[in-house]
Amino acid sequence: MSEPKKKLRIGDMLVQGGVITEDQLMAALKEQKNTGRKLGRTLVDMGLVEEDRLLNFLSRQLEIPFVQLRHYQFNSDWVKLLPEALARRFRSIVLAKQGDELLVGMADPMDIFAYDELTRILKCHIRQAVVRESELLSTLDLVYRRTDEIASLAEELEDELGEDEFDLADLSVESGAADAPVVKLIQTLFEDAVQARSSDIHIEPDEAVVRIRQRIDGVLQEQVMKEKRVTSALVLRLKLMAGLNISEKRLPQDGRFNVRVKGRSVDVRISTMPVQYGESVVMRLLDQSGGTLDLSGTGMPANLLARFRELIHKPHGMILVTGPTGSGKTTTLYGALTELNRPEVKIITAEDPVEYRLPRITQVQVNPKIGLEFATVLRAALRQDPDVILVGEMRDRETVEIGLRAAMTGHLVMSTLHTNDSISSAIRLIDMGAQPFLVASSLLAVLAQRLIRRVCDNCKAPYEPTEQEKIWLESFNRDPLDIAAGFVQGRGCYQCGNTGYKGRIGVYEMLEMNEGMLDALRRQDAADFTNEARRSSLFRPLGQCAMDYALQGVTSLQEVARVTATIESHQTMAAEADPLLPLDVDEGIRLDLDGETD
Repeated sequence: MSEPKKKLRIGDMLVQGGVITEDQLMAALKEQKNTGRKLGRTLVDMGLVEEDRLLNFLSRQLEIPFVQLRHYQFNSDWVKLLPEALARRFRSIVLAKQGDELLVGMADPMDIFAYDELTRILKCHIRQAVVRESELLSTLDLVYRRTDEIASLAEELEDELGEDEFDLADLSVESGAADAPVVKLIQTLFEDAVQARSSDIHIEPDEAVVRIRQRIDGVLQEQVMKEKRVTSALVLRLKLMAGLNISEKRLPQDGRFNVRVKGRSVDVRISTMPVQYGESVVMRLLDQSGGTLDLSGTGMPANLLARFRELIHKPHGMILVTGPTGSGKTTTLYGALTELNRPEVKIITAEDPVEYRLPRITQVQVNPKIGLEFATVLRAALRQDPDVILVGEMRDRETVEIGLRAAMTGHLVMSTLHTNDSISSAIRLIDMGAQPFLVASSLLAVLAQRLIRRVCDNCKAPYEPTEQEKIWLESFNRDPLDIAAGFVQGRGCYQCGNTGYKGRIGVYEMLEMNEGMLDALRRQDAADFTNEARRSSLFRPLGQCAMDYALQGVTSLQEVARVTATIESHQTMAAEADPLLPLDVDEGIRLDLDGETD
């Protein structure tokens, strides 16, 4: 079918086909007058017809294919034949090209105006296909990345700067207009980051190029541009937005600002640092429009989540959440605070910085420049009659001791610690100078966590372990011949940016204190504490949790190996140094940071 049928309206077609009744059509038309939405969308939203049934009906009646975009392999050259603004306006996407004919997916294939406009714009014959509107909108975010636009704007900005020297102060004034290239470049940069689900943006000047890297699902993806002169203008504009000193280029600076991107409110934490060829900028993006943080959304296994919920509702004691930077500790703690946040509970936090703003909770941002350290805030918080205290990080002996004493005197204290696993964390507190009896009397549990990447559902395929991997699997006490069929890997597609992974999920290990462990802590016997912990019936190592996800087809064996190798290598190094020494792995953790912040 090359053209939409023009004589019959969709409502009449559905009534004649027995999909809806005349009364239902009248009700939908009345609702449509109030909302202004398409009739098909109105029928679906009112529950009068299922979307798939409607689309299959249209496919048969119009003799056009029904294409499920989730499993479609796109050609970016064909997609870009239709500009993004028009694709969104007409709810359409170019799917394929055959000779001088284009296959175009449309959410409403009976929209005659859209069909005529697409024919005029694309300047060739159009063959229609019907697609789900929800799939289409999410697909447009994936296929219309802003990389080409970023490169084009960078080139435009480079031309504007010219070959001569320029005054950055003058540039900041002249670039005030919303259509200035530097402003449009920054706006496009943030739009692309939000579409790609980036957690961080890195702007790195080099000798002949500037690199813009985005961290997506924990892994950096790079775009290199030859317009190196744009870096100064970009850094200047970002400094102005964050209220930083634009004349100071010799010292690192930190700040934050808020931007609205594609209807979302995004908090941006910015850090600048002088480097050889200018200033490097790293921005952490915090989406404030993501809704309430919830423990149920962390991916914590049901049995472990139930135990963790019991712990955070205890009246007093200390709970530690540990792991390297970027492992999701903050998300877990904010989820716990959200659950505890009730009118009858007074909660005070000391954070560096305050990442998410929560109502009813007293949040304090530490400021070392004026002496407002974690210990200072914690000491003052105890005079504010709190029930729950969150300390952003246990950084020094003073903070640890005040926190432990607060946990002993009727407060629930939650905090983070940069250690590699749960077992090393309790000993780490003593190693930092805390009295062993304080740790034994106050510590309730330690939750260690990591984030592993999910295999992309769109390009997931069965995976056969190699001979080396089968040998490695034996360390998990599993028979590789029985479980090989459960493993998967991602082949790479447009939805995951050809990485094979999309999204992340947490893996956890929880260590709850028992009498044997507490006695070992009092005696400062790290080896005995470790043995007691591993003998605990409730203890399950991080590697085993990660392997469970691999067996369920959620992640790949390569991701499990990455997590477990990091843990085991640090434990081995610590044990070889002295088997009785606490597992102080701060130095090793830096190998796993990849430049992220919490």
